[in-house]
Amino acid sequence: MSKAIYTVITASGSYIPELVVKNNDFVNYEFFDSKNNEKIDKENEEIIQKFKEITNIDERRWAREDQMTSDLGALAAKDALESSGIDPDSLEFIIVGHNFGDIDAHNNRSMLIPNLAARVKQHLNIKKPSIVTFDVLAGCPGWVQAMIVANAMIKSGMYKRGLVVGADVNSRVGDPYDRDCMIFADGAGAVVVEAKESETPVGILSHAERTDAVDWAEILVMGSSLNPNYDQSRRYIRMQGHKVYVYALQNVPGVAREALEKANLHLSDIKKVLIHQANEKMDEAICQRLMKLYKLKGDVADIMPMTISELGNTSAATIPTMYDLIKKGKMNGHEIKSGDNIIFTSVGAGMNINAVIYKEV
Repeated sequence: MSKAIYTVITASGSYIPELVVKNNDFVNYEFFDSKNNEKIDKENEEIIQKFKEITNIDERRWAREDQMTSDLGALAAKDALESSGIDPDSLEFIIVGHNFGDIDAHNNRSMLIPNLAARVKQHLNIKKPSIVTFDVLAGCPGWVQAMIVANAMIKSGMYKRGLVVGADVNSRVGDPYDRDCMIFADGAGAVVVEAKESETPVGILSHAERTDAVDWAEILVMGSSLNPNYDQSRRYIRMQGHKVYVYALQNVPGVAREALEKANLHLSDIKKVLIHQANEKMDEAICQRLMKLYKLKGDVADIMPMTISELGNTSAATIPTMYDLIKKGKMNGHEIKSGDNIIFTSVGAGMNINAVIYKEV
């Protein structure tokens, strides 16, 4: 049997900020309604309890004031490189998937130049000029999309080893007068990917993607504060939560199934589904609907690890962080072993959805 080139993960790392922000820390916030821009006539304890019931978020992590997104990305990359003993100069590319660029703690304007991948390279003090850097902006699916790009680069035969980072500092783009600001969190995850010649399929087996821009782009946008008396020149992430839920539930299972079909696999062949996490109930419903497509029954908790209750929504950082935690034995009840098939899947602004089928080396 002839050999083919496959993209495999040879190292992983993550960075989880030290600052813990609990739900009770929002008790003195003023929340405004997105429909009429008036203060919500409910006690914050009630608002927070309802938020907890919907999302299952108890706490989240925020970056320190002296940290920006590229700092977090570099720390995750350093963890991946040092824990595996890989020489940074052996890399040929660095890709960073993110949403908002670097954002200063006192000014929430996005800084996209230089690109975050160049910043990560700078923070790692990698001087080799032939290591190319660029970013992927695809909403919460940014890291998964970056993996799809890296796979194309490696399978082309032009590159053999690269670093793929997912990082976001969402805490600085959440409107403090919007209840949804409690969802957002900060973090970073990174993997080293390499070319591997193999007679049998391994690593990235397939992928599927879709973008629905005409009818769905406006359910996740940047907008001004809900408080009309607050600085209206600032821009914050604005989300139509119910429409996001409906869109994700209708479309994510189909994209995951398409990727499985391309890999000639059944859902019963999958060990873990690593899904972007913004709402636990939404993720459970997505996984249940995916199982229904294959006429499978069972507890989604067995196949779908969750970090949202402690880490919140870290956007492009969610999936690589979760992969690293599982690989390093830091998520009780979950493990990934050689030969296991995994789905990486995400949905977010665009609206974008993607899925990658990956077979662990």
